[in-house]
Amino acid sequence: MITIDFETYYSKKYKLGKLTTEEYIRGDMFEVVGVAVKSSSSQPQWFSGTHEQTKEFLHSFTWDETLLAHNTRFDGAILNWVFGIKPKRFVDTMLLSSYVFGTNVSHSLANLSLRLGIGKKGTEVEDALGKHREDFTDEELKAYSGYCVNDVNLTYNAWHKMVKMLEGDKGMRFEINLMDLTLKMFIDPVLEFDVDLLKGHSTNLKEKKKQLLEKVGVDKEDLMSNPKFAELLKENGVTPPTKISKTTGKETLAFAKSDTEFMDLQNHANPKIVDLMSARLGFKSTLEETRTDRFIDMAKRDSKVPISLKYFAAHTGRWGGDDKVNFQNLPSRSSNVIKKSIIAPDGHVVIDVDSSQIEARVLAWLSGQKDLVRQFKNKEDVYKIMASRIYNKSVDEVTSEERFLGKTIILGCGYGMGYARFQQQVMQSGTNISEDESKRLIEVYRSTYPKIQQYWYSYGSALESLESDGVYTNVVNLGNGVIHMDYGCNGFRLPTGLRIRYPELSEYMPLHDDNKFPNKKNLRYMTMKGWERIYGARAVENVTQAFARCVIGHQMLKISLRYKVAMTVHDSIVCVVPEKKSLEAQEYIESCMRTSPEWAKGLPLDCESKIGKSYG
Repeated sequence: MITIDFETYYSKKYKLGKLTTEEYIRGDMFEVVGVAVKSSSSQPQWFSGTHEQTKEFLHSFTWDETLLAHNTRFDGAILNWVFGIKPKRFVDTMLLSSYVFGTNVSHSLANLSLRLGIGKKGTEVEDALGKHREDFTDEELKAYSGYCVNDVNLTYNAWHKMVKMLEGDKGMRFEINLMDLTLKMFIDPVLEFDVDLLKGHSTNLKEKKKQLLEKVGVDKEDLMSNPKFAELLKENGVTPPTKISKTTGKETLAFAKSDTEFMDLQNHANPKIVDLMSARLGFKSTLEETRTDRFIDMAKRDSKVPISLKYFAAHTGRWGGDDKVNFQNLPSRSSNVIKKSIIAPDGHVVIDVDSSQIEARVLAWLSGQKDLVRQFKNKEDVYKIMASRIYNKSVDEVTSEERFLGKTIILGCGYGMGYARFQQQVMQSGTNISEDESKRLIEVYRSTYPKIQQYWYSYGSALESLESDGVYTNVVNLGNGVIHMDYGCNGFRLPTGLRIRYPELSEYMPLHDDNKFPNKKNLRYMTMKGWERIYGARAVENVTQAFARCVIGHQMLKISLRYKVAMTVHDSIVCVVPEKKSLEAQEYIESCMRTSPEWAKGLPLDCESKIGKSYG
């Protein structure tokens, strides 16, 4: 293992936080002030010199081993992009800390070092603001070298102390391998941009907004300002919808996309109102245009697409978007151009494989709902089966519209959704149902799959037991996946070792109108954003999503033994393979996606895949 820490030029404007990691490293002002490198068997070595001298120093090490850093995405990218050095594996103390301590604490090197009791991080970096390497005096550079060497020692010691803490944790190697795979998506990217497609799309988006303005004959400010848009509605005979603000308790304009009365104006009888709404929503929806322009800027710096994903972003262990480029949420509803602009290099293709209904499958299997598990295993249409129960007709008689409702129930009601929310969800998809009908549909789902409902209750009991530190013992089986209660972290431990934590789990007294469980303990736990309510069905959702994440991770690692895993998005895996081997690769990848891990025997998995030159 080699531990490394780069110290680089930064200023008030040119620094991480203001810029993405990609922008910063590939920027014209990027400069390495110095670097400290520690081999496992030696003390850290500090070096500061010109770019060529630094490159020569770095190439004097053997890099066919593991690289360790704190925020390895940064240091690893510098090694590869700037100095052409590509270590065999990448690990990261910041990422391992999120696995060891959860997402509810800071994982900065300063806080991690104090938490582990291994020393204190220095502050000399604060004195380097705005200084290029040549601006340092010999004395200042010596102090800076001591700061950097200390960081390397802290990183090295933090890693080994956390690894020792994880002795006996059978999931440690699994997580470290996932770390490595996630880091390589950014440090060693393989996907590329279709720049011409992006530029054309950017032009089209801007032209479309220009045409919207011309059609309605108003200024951009009139559309973007809530008060001014309200006046436009009044001028055309429409009373602007209002609501009571949850923040102030006062009446305010209800102009959000979640405000049904406002969104219904898109279908107003007055065509002028329809045009105004189209223009308003078109100008407010800036994500696609912003993302397109950001991608164009990235492509100007380099044709490769560094996929920035946050390993262990949620407390369920799931990945999340990071570095101001959320690859987990690329616009695709109004246009698929952005996804199509991400392409495979010459001679290669993209295989995008999606794990079919993985959460519904995991939930059925964990809860012991054997009939549903069997239906998934036999590749039966579970959506039609659900619809046949709803409409009391044979599966063969179910229409496509009825099947869609069955799908909505299967995918939406597994975590205790109530009738009011379900009614709203169905109506948002364009189908109107009454309150009584929504209640009936919820009851049909729960009576059809009673084991799933019982599973919610078992986790409710488990949470109460955790909160009372084991005094309350009415805890039943927590699933086929051998989910264990973990009193050490007030949460649950999956068979992979992953822990779902509920810090400061405690009972609270809710407001009268918020007391949905009058005969149960009302429990909450502390997150970085404040208190969060937790109950049986919500815990089942957490465990199911965490379990699905581990399944996806297992599949990614297995696929990576043969092919380049370029990205993961929710329940899908994106691979880049040689074009000549695409069918062979597709067969292998699908086989991996349909094979259950050893710790999930009997879990019925399936997938769908597509091959193309682009991701979209």
